[in-house]
Amino acid sequence: MAEEMDWYDRLSAYFPDQELKSRAQMRDLLTNHVAYQKRETDDYILLYADFPDFIFIDYLLVSPKTRGQGVGGQVIEQLKSHGKRLIAELEPMDPQRPATEKRVRFYEKHGFQQASHIAYTRYEEDGTPNSMDIFYWSPTPIAEKVALKDMFMVCEELHNFRALKYYGREVANPDEVLEWQ
Repeated sequence: MAEEMDWYDRLSAYFPDQELKSRAQMRDLLTNHVAYQKRETDDYILLYADFPDFIFIDYLLVSPKTRGQGVGGQVIEQLKSHGKRLIAELEPMDPQRPATEKRVRFYEKHGFQQASHIAYTRYEEDGTPNSMDIFYWSPTPIAEKVALKDMFMVCEELHNFRALKYYGREVANPDEVLEWQ
């Protein structure tokens, strides 16, 4: 149990609260959702869902002591070796938060592109909007609508996984939080 708390505590120290699933929901996903997986080493933590046609990167945290040494790139290359599309949600770049630009540049450096026609905004319980940018990589060119379809599945299968139990509400109804622009 201490190990499990450690990885969650590490994630919660890095990711904003509005982006982090509850500890209980993540534990439930890891135990009861066939696609949801965790890889953890001293150098990184990766939580992702390996669906038949794509992999959704839910959380990738590289340890501060190894950041900038290529560890994150190695993780991305391992995921690419599956030959599937990769999808990730990123905070929009904010000059007041330099880490947001570093994250975007990291994914772009590894061949991801921003889905410029997908608007993705989830709402906190109090109605506060939380917008994220969708980035994707594919071994073969795809239409951006494919990434939209993938995100519909992510919302339905992961973000809303037993959401009523953990949050008392559906947190990411894809028809409400995703919009084609």
